[in-house]
Amino acid sequence: MSTSAADLNLPCADGDFYAFEQMLTAKEQDRLAEVRDFLAREVRPIAVDCWNRGEFPMELIPKLADIDLVSPVRRQGHSNLFAGLMHAEVTRADASISTFMGVHDGLFTGSIETLASQEQKDAWLPDIYSLKKIGAFGLTEPLGGSDVAGGTRTTARRDGGSWILNGAKRWIGNATFSDWVVIYARDIEDNQVKGFLVDTGLEGFSAARIENKIALRTVQNADITLDNVVVPDFCKLAHANSFRDVNKVLKVTRLGVAWQAVGQQLAAFDVARRYAVERHQFGRPLASFQLVQNQLVQILGNAVSSMGMMVRLSQLEDAGEAKDEQSALAKAFTTARMRESVALGRNLLGGNGIVTDFEMAKIFADAEAIYSYEGTHEINTLVTGRAITGISAIV
Repeated sequence: MSTSAADLNLPCADGDFYAFEQMLTAKEQDRLAEVRDFLAREVRPIAVDCWNRGEFPMELIPKLADIDLVSPVRRQGHSNLFAGLMHAEVTRADASISTFMGVHDGLFTGSIETLASQEQKDAWLPDIYSLKKIGAFGLTEPLGGSDVAGGTRTTARRDGGSWILNGAKRWIGNATFSDWVVIYARDIEDNQVKGFLVDTGLEGFSAARIENKIALRTVQNADITLDNVVVPDFCKLAHANSFRDVNKVLKVTRLGVAWQAVGQQLAAFDVARRYAVERHQFGRPLASFQLVQNQLVQILGNAVSSMGMMVRLSQLEDAGEAKDEQSALAKAFTTARMRESVALGRNLLGGNGIVTDFEMAKIFADAEAIYSYEGTHEINTLVTGRAITGISAIV
């Protein structure tokens, strides 16, 4: 974030009101500062323009490769707390770029790291980590969202030394320009969902960009069609043999989305606080009015409570003790607080809150996508409810 003279005299201008970052090691704090400087220099200045045009800044990919953000925990040995705070910072700069990274690093790379054999990892991960190969994650379908676990319509059929895939996927981020997509399809022989690394250049594979979005406009979501796509047996993920295996990936990536909700609230706080300090009405700064301070404090409180939940959940993840229902509650809670926060921020800016010139309109709109993906608020609530009652109310 940029700074002004007003920032320098404020102890908590960065929104980290309870100093959670001090829980990181000194090395991690330095690394987070490096990433934050990169985002302020390379991402935030272009974010609104890319969003307005609905275009992805392809020139940014080599720079993202140079800053080396992929797989901070498994490959680089950082804590889950560092990985979460870093993801929040990327979101704070631009939710679309954090979604790009969440798809490539969390969903796609996570699928390979979690479900591939060692031989497959050795063959694929070097190019994935270096962003020489961009990945996407194909699970959601045109007729299947919350019910995709039991309702996957895309099929896989074994044919000698290959698999033949048929079906369709929807809302697949990065898919218009990705090199590879992990496709989850139902094996017609045993009715189990399995995973496949699909080269987007294969015959029968096509991806059409989804137009007219009001959120994450920079992200290139696509409708994918698979028409008798032949995939070598080596590209069937060795340990992706049921939807329970898919859930091993989703449990972790759900944490990433909850951290996005933290970052989006911090972005709203940044813009709203600066606007309140610098904008004058009735001859005084907006920040001098009690109701304005009330809104700023509510945004901050939402962000800090969300961050506190995520700090503890990251610790549980580091200890190998985090549970699916804890991820579900985190996603439901933090995105609900995010929705409140961005609405307060948009309101505080008045008419200027509905044009992207002042950033808040983009922050407000992007929050709607974060609220919905990686499990809706309702489904994550019911997953948590099942855990505390022992009774499933999902169907």
